[in-house]
Amino acid sequence: MTGGAGFIGSAVVRKLIAETAHSVCVVDKLTYAGNMASLAPVANDERFRFERADIGDGERMRAIFASFDPDIVMHLAAESHVDRSIDRPAAFIDTNIVGSFVLLQEALRHWRGLEAGRRERFRFHHISTDEVFGSLGAEGLFREDTAYQPTSPYSASKAASDHLVRAWHHTYALPVLVTNCSNNYGPYHFPEKLIPLMIINGVEGKPLPVYGNGANVRDWLYVDDHADALLLVAERGRPGETYAIGGHNEMANIDVVRTICALLDELRPDAAGPHERLISYVTDRPGHDARYAIDAAKIGRELGWAPKQSFASGLRRTVEWYLANAGWWGDIRSGVYRGERLGTG
Repeated sequence: MTGGAGFIGSAVVRKLIAETAHSVCVVDKLTYAGNMASLAPVANDERFRFERADIGDGERMRAIFASFDPDIVMHLAAESHVDRSIDRPAAFIDTNIVGSFVLLQEALRHWRGLEAGRRERFRFHHISTDEVFGSLGAEGLFREDTAYQPTSPYSASKAASDHLVRAWHHTYALPVLVTNCSNNYGPYHFPEKLIPLMIINGVEGKPLPVYGNGANVRDWLYVDDHADALLLVAERGRPGETYAIGGHNEMANIDVVRTICALLDELRPDAAGPHERLISYVTDRPGHDARYAIDAAKIGRELGWAPKQSFASGLRRTVEWYLANAGWWGDIRSGVYRGERLGTG
């Protein structure tokens, strides 16, 4: 699993070790958002292995394929923060496009060397985003056949990697799977993203900065529900297919922030007054997409998946986790994160 020390990847790894018999090799470069503390619950399990490596290093990837000999590759490694892609797009090109190409080449080499039965079972699962589809108006949903229209350096780099994966299936018959998900949230989420940033700033009595008028809408997916979906696709998905994964939870950013404030008022009241007093509106970021929303009917129909958490239940779990785990996010805030930009996905 590439990117297994990140937010979504670590959730999948924890679930794999806790709930399946699979062995897992995590490959992660450990850039700013990679955090070994997110893997601490499984780090000592004999079925867990970690390799600090760059997916763009072909020789290293080849060696890891040879030593671990996987039947499934789950490719989550990516630069993923839109604001960072606006400020520093080069890293997104290097990791999301060039790195994916190198990984595909080494996966193809590995797959071609497998005996027939294992070749039939092998899967290359590429995890992508709904942002490749661009922005929706007030109506409609993204589906697997929605035309691509990326609008940021991040989404353009992910769209390019999606196209590469499908090309390796069409040209070389590599058995690939592609999933496009909506905005994730939950425990272990890096503090620059909207939900953890609002929770932590609220706890610390700092301003809660909201882009523009806060009307941008996202479809929110609890990370453990996403992990369930990814495992289903990896094990039972049809090669060559794409599956859209969404939470059925559309919310405007300002409503997300107000809901977090209400939960903090309940769970960690502030003597200075309601947390909504901390909300401030800041200049919108360039090219901010208005609305994302996913039609997840296909994965429900074919694989029987549906999210278990509503936004209300998932957000409560998330706020409770951040309140109980100040050591996790405190270490990040003091050591790496400087809050130089905001996060809304």
